Amino acid sequence: MDDVPVLYLTQPKAVRLMNTVWADRTSVHDSLETLGHLQLWAERAGIGDGQLDESDLALARELRDALRRLAADATHDDRRGAVSADVEIETAVAVTNSFLADCTPVLRHEGQGFSRGWQEDGASPFRRELAALALEGADLLAGQGLRACGGPGCVLYFHRSHSRREWCSAECGNRARVARHYQRKRDPA
Repeated sequence: MDDVPVLYLTQPKAVRLMNTVWADRTSVHDSLETLGHLQLWAERAGIGDGQLDESDLALARELRDALRRLAADATHDDRRGAVSADVEIETAVAVTNSFLADCTPVLRHEGQGFSRGWQEDGASPFRRELAALALEGADLLAGQGLRACGGPGCVLYFHRSHSRREWCSAECGNRARVARHYQRKRDPA
């Protein structure tokens, strides 16, 4: 179960959920294949209460796939393997909106001050966490900072913290530079 990588802890949790689909030199992988994988990912992401079941796995994968489809559209991403061909844009919007419907903010008075919280609607703690991830994902999609990694073979997304950033990691940036170097040497102008 240790094969669930912890990718880029500085990225927003919604991006980290999207990046549970990742690639290496051999193939594209899914870090949410099993309930055990989900439990490990949720623990590392700091969400949920540890009491997850198969329905939570289905919900997490559904939201992840919807957000990846929407991210592909927002970033004009045509990378092979980055997005499931089974998810249409309209379906992805509807799925995300169904999670957003669980995100009703409320104002609470707590002792001497106020805090913003979420309406208790009977949803499981994990479902509420997924709703918060959907809200974070919607904010990222509506903003300008979400990017598809330009590294060769990479299928990850990232929130761009610097205007010149083009890759999810320094490793992907290095691979892209090496690939360009070899291409120039192979095809001199």
